[in-house]
Amino acid sequence: MASKTGNAFDFDLFKRLLKYTNPYKVTFYFVAVAAILLSFFAVLRPYLLKVTVDDAITPQNYDNLVFYVGLMAGVLVLEVIFQFLFVYFANWLGQEVVRDLRVNLFKHMLNFKMTYFDKSAVGRLVTRAVSDIETIASIFSQGLFMIISDILKMLVVIGFMFYQSWQLTLLVLTVLPLIMYATRVFQKKMKVAFEEVRTQVANLNTFVQERITGMKIVQLFTREKEEYKNFKEINDKHRNAWVKTVWYNSIFFPIAEMATSITIGLIVWFGGLRAVADDGITLGVIIAFIELSQLLFRPLRQIADKFNTLQMGMVAANRVFGILDTDSSISNVGKIEVKDLKGEIEFKNVRFSYTDDEEVLKGVSFKANAGETIAIVGATGAGKSTVINLLNRFYEIDSGQILVDGIDIKDITLESLRSEIAVVLQNVFLFADTILANINLSNPDISEEDVINAAKQIGIHDFINTLPNAYHYNVKERGAMLSSGQRQLISFLRAYMSNPSILILDEATSSVDTYSELLIQEATDKITKGRTSIVIAHRLATIKKADKIMVMDAGEIVEIGTHSELLQKKDGYYKNLYEVQFMAEESL
Repeated sequence: MASKTGNAFDFDLFKRLLKYTNPYKVTFYFVAVAAILLSFFAVLRPYLLKVTVDDAITPQNYDNLVFYVGLMAGVLVLEVIFQFLFVYFANWLGQEVVRDLRVNLFKHMLNFKMTYFDKSAVGRLVTRAVSDIETIASIFSQGLFMIISDILKMLVVIGFMFYQSWQLTLLVLTVLPLIMYATRVFQKKMKVAFEEVRTQVANLNTFVQERITGMKIVQLFTREKEEYKNFKEINDKHRNAWVKTVWYNSIFFPIAEMATSITIGLIVWFGGLRAVADDGITLGVIIAFIELSQLLFRPLRQIADKFNTLQMGMVAANRVFGILDTDSSISNVGKIEVKDLKGEIEFKNVRFSYTDDEEVLKGVSFKANAGETIAIVGATGAGKSTVINLLNRFYEIDSGQILVDGIDIKDITLESLRSEIAVVLQNVFLFADTILANINLSNPDISEEDVINAAKQIGIHDFINTLPNAYHYNVKERGAMLSSGQRQLISFLRAYMSNPSILILDEATSSVDTYSELLIQEATDKITKGRTSIVIAHRLATIKKADKIMVMDAGEIVEIGTHSELLQKKDGYYKNLYEVQFMAEESL
């Protein structure tokens, strides 16, 4: 969605946002009615004050004074009640809208291709999903209805002023264009300023999130001073963006206050002359006009302030809808629900590129029979991990076909396809939760007893029991409380619990200690038994046991066969790879 930064207001965007109030129409209309009533209450008070001065205080009528004071007290009570209801339900409506909007946004992001996340900063997405959406709530709590109430109040005030004295009204209105012009300029400048503020907030969040996540790298490479300097620069930009909004406020509000003071002086001067000359203007009218002018100008000044709030909400909405309008989801039009697959996998002339004109897979074709273990080897960047990413449909292929049990994976529903595939990655991601929650992923169908039994079957129950609180041990963010080998073991158990038809191990035994490797190897033997497995190979033992080894180089399959068959190929790619990378390990 294009941002209309130069415009004071984007009505198309606003109408789109209002659609989220449809489930809460009763509340919406109630708040609107309360806003109308508040505008009439506001005028009623100055009128009663005028009557009290002219009909009670000036003629010294005690009974009238008591009556009008009581009447003003009653009006004040009603105004307070409606003000409470107005503020409460306006805020309630805003929170309901942002709750629904945040759910829609998160649901939308859950279905994005991995390409989107590869290219998008995590901090920026967090800003959109959290602080930007919260800012949208202010449109309803402090922006929209408050502005409507203030505009209605101004219209009613002007009408009543004309009814009381057209001369004094025209006098007041001569100052009004100055404030309106200043307000208009203020709105436009603040729209641009708030765009910059939101941009700098997102940049700041992104920077902080990345540096905190990568703090180990920062400290290992002694980058503290440089990162501190970079943070100060970004923080200064954030500060400067806010200072610009402060500058505009500092100019506008003194101008508005000066105009108000001038108006009061004109009312007292002109009204006083007419009152002394007994020309139809009473002391009560002068007092009422002083308060009415405040009621006229104060909402106008507040409208500018509330319009700022509205603008901030609209800027945030523009950014959030920008993500909602992003068409980066994997096509999920398949109708076939699969369960308990045999596990036959076939790639037919598959071509794929992460970016245009840079093919990563160049016509890859292979077949894995049900129950086979296929190892994929090759140098970094050969396309090994891409194969498993495409099998899970994290990305869309450019051309070719991928079949599972003879069915094109595009014809299978995403949920059922991925439920049949389990992946153990080299870099294991664990949530800041207990080991149990990281294994069953809070699935109510998987009990703690099921997890314990599964852990015993693949030989890692004893390891988990050595941890404090065992299965209820909190591993903290990203599993920071566990070693890489321990995280791998948890990942193996998580994959095993899903009872997949197809298992993928992406260099799952790399960068682990010898003890963990032995446990992982034992778990691998158990978990791969009776199911199709694709192993991106790193350790020699895994490669030797594979039914088939596929050697990749620069996005192509250059060799395929068993371990012994490939070693017999003279000057073969695998033989050279074996001699260079694995002979030393075998000798150990």
